[in-house]
Amino acid sequence: MAQESFGLRKIGQIAVNAHDLKKMTAFYRDTLGMTFLFEAPNMAFFDCDGVRLMLSGPERPEFDHAPSILYFKVPDIRAAHRELAGRSVRFEGEPHLITRMPTHELWMAFFRDPENNVHALMSEVPTGK
Repeated sequence: MAQESFGLRKIGQIAVNAHDLKKMTAFYRDTLGMTFLFEAPNMAFFDCDGVRLMLSGPERPEFDHAPSILYFKVPDIRAAHRELAGRSVRFEGEPHLITRMPTHELWMAFFRDPENNVHALMSEVPTGK
């Protein structure tokens, strides 16, 4: 029986710094419509289709920086953009084409949360090929 080699494969949790946890929790839960899981002291947790998103204050000064960009996959980017813009989400621009692939087009629209962290909607639109 062949032994599988070690390699990181699955993300269990992603952290986003939140200085105003109450405001950030309301934005991610109420404005973005993410599934709220639970709170702990200075932390709030959400479910992103099996990956946990944690909002929390930075534990130490060296951790106090913007997170990586989170790309939220949506089936219809224009509809998602319209819905979130209607909820006062601050977008950097309209959904736009990133690249054409053999079977689909990759579209994105970037937005900011209340603490100015950049995130994005992404959609892989089939081309029918």
